[in-house]
Amino acid sequence: MKFLRFNNKNGKPSFGLLRDSVVHEIEGDIFGEYGVTENIYDINNLKILPPCSPTKIVAVGLNYRDHAEEMKKNITDEPLLFMKPSTSIIGHEDEIIYPRHMSYRVDYEGELAAVIGKKAKNINVREALNYILGFTCINDITARDLQAKDVQYTRAKGFDTFAPIGPFIETELEPDNLEISTFLNDELRQHSSTSNLIFNVHRLTSFISRVMTLLPGDIIATGTPSGIGPMKIGDKVEVKIEGIGVLRNYVKE
Repeated sequence: MKFLRFNNKNGKPSFGLLRDSVVHEIEGDIFGEYGVTENIYDINNLKILPPCSPTKIVAVGLNYRDHAEEMKKNITDEPLLFMKPSTSIIGHEDEIIYPRHMSYRVDYEGELAAVIGKKAKNINVREALNYILGFTCINDITARDLQAKDVQYTRAKGFDTFAPIGPFIETELEPDNLEISTFLNDELRQHSSTSNLIFNVHRLTSFISRVMTLLPGDIIATGTPSGIGPMKIGDKVEVKIEGIGVLRNYVKE
């Protein structure tokens, strides 16, 4: 199933279930109890919102060998974790604001994101997928010059609009061998498969749950493949993941 969030006919955020190009409005919460109503919408006429409202985005650095090589970093024995604030989240077709007052290089990083479906603490690897509602696209926008300058990643990764997510949460997806691509102004810049992840979704979810409690709607950004690069004001950037769709955003001043 493909879930999304949108503004309904009353102008209020609502969950929906996408079937072909028709959105069926949901009553209730997809992370709890819900029902599908008779209210339907053409997806082409909707403003699509971020598909969930996480309390946190837990991101993973250097989780593809080719990306570690291009960054000239050693592969770690355990996942390298950092966090992005909830205020960095924007949705499909929203604008990424270039922070020219602080940064002169802002990069795209297309990634698969796991959306937590229920509270997870100290779970094992075998049961990890039971705690995931589904998967979506995320663009882990990074001020690369600030990342190199700072000891940790909070400033480089944490600007407002630096976490586009969406457009859908796909619940019927095996995460271990998905094609992932990033396009800049329609030119392919990143292309890989989640089969190349160093730490797969199962291991990441278990590992993170042993560090912090994961709550419904929280997001795990699983890392980016090689091919990262800068964006300019006026650019269009798209993250495409097999089985999910295309997350599209525009860079503005």
